Amino acid sequence: MSRSQTKEHQTVEWKQSWRDEYLKWICAFANSEGGRLQIGKNDVGEVVGVANARALLEEIPNKARDLLGMVVPVRLRRDKGREWLDIEVEAYPAPISYKGEFHVRSGSTKQELRGPALEAFLLRKRGRKWDSIPLPGLSARDCAKSAIVRFKEQATRSGRIHDAVLKQSTPLLLENLQLVEGRYLRQAAALLFAEDPERFVPGAWVKIGFFVSNHDLRYQDEVHGNLFVQVEAVLELLYTKYLKAVITYEGLQRVETFPYPRAALREALLNGLVHRDYSTGVPIQISVYDHQLVLWNPGHLSEDWSVERLLSKHPSAPFNPLIANAFFRAGFIESWGRGIEKIREECRSHGITDPEVDTGLSGLMLTFHASADYVKALRKDPATGEASVEPSGTSVETREKTREKTREKTREKILAILEKRPDISGQDLAEEFGLSAKGVEWQMRKLRLSGAIRRIGPDKGGEWKVIR
Repeated sequence: MSRSQTKEHQTVEWKQSWRDEYLKWICAFANSEGGRLQIGKNDVGEVVGVANARALLEEIPNKARDLLGMVVPVRLRRDKGREWLDIEVEAYPAPISYKGEFHVRSGSTKQELRGPALEAFLLRKRGRKWDSIPLPGLSARDCAKSAIVRFKEQATRSGRIHDAVLKQSTPLLLENLQLVEGRYLRQAAALLFAEDPERFVPGAWVKIGFFVSNHDLRYQDEVHGNLFVQVEAVLELLYTKYLKAVITYEGLQRVETFPYPRAALREALLNGLVHRDYSTGVPIQISVYDHQLVLWNPGHLSEDWSVERLLSKHPSAPFNPLIANAFFRAGFIESWGRGIEKIREECRSHGITDPEVDTGLSGLMLTFHASADYVKALRKDPATGEASVEPSGTSVETREKTREKTREKTREKILAILEKRPDISGQDLAEEFGLSAKGVEWQMRKLRLSGAIRRIGPDKGGEWKVIR
């Protein structure tokens, strides 16, 4: 038998002799896909024999029954005069613990589950989803009236809930959405409608940052609120502050081209909010660069799913089905499992490659890549922070006039902010516009020289006076 044929894998483990701690391996197989624990084999699967094989035939099943609460068949095998034991373990539908510890099989290793991973495992074994768990302390009174009204408006437009249901009271609407269990609301209700979702679910927000490099974060934002609010607020931030449009002109008409299609990012964000693992307490993180956008979601694929299956045609299997149902009723998503397919279609129509999918780093990561033409066209004007590219053949004089118009618009926006916030710092002003510190300094110097502003008081503690 070749070495490559004698490797341990997901369903096989070899041990030269028996120790009671190997009950943990039986526990792990039972909590995973099942498998075989073979006693009397070395690390490469060669039979070395076990001296007390016949005594263990009775001892191991008894200990498995007493300590694990399960029955495991143990069979005596012989190979060239040497006896070894073959312990066959079936996958158990209920969770199995060893002295209060829960172990699972991952590849060719055993892992003990703790924290959020253990919680998710126990829910899965019991046929429950995180978003369906009752949440003491949450009632219909904690639901924001504005959130309920907004949902009803969206559901009316989608036509996916009967009008009679939408006219019901908030408690009855929540019950119709399957967000009620007994006298409690379920956890999904907190994320969808609560006035302050993070009071009930820590980490239920989105973090966005603009990076020049992996270690150079220039500015960042946090988006809080219920999930419906987060969708709209994140997209608005991305397209007004973080993503730079390449500007071209068709005659006198200004045309802005963003690196990624809005529909694709919207679908990616919706997938992240619907499928993320909220038990981790970690927010969704969006890292924006000039050449790429990375959306990281603290979630994971189900045991029987792979990246290949995710990228192919597949049925809808949401990680949080109650949240998915509410988004579907409101017309935000479809129910056919076409999210990733729609994202890829939109990207191809936009002329960029399919986003990369990575299931490592304790979550799901989706990376969008800007086209080479876009990156090449990003000629940044430090005074405006905008990228611009004019059609070929445009004269130098015309290009400069166009840039100056853009700078004038930027200065007008700065003046408007200074009127409202005369004590704003240069750093805050730079973050407001997504400019570099040098760009802000250039603009402020221009405004001072033109007599549009003057400084009252010292650099620290003073304020700006706008002169119209």
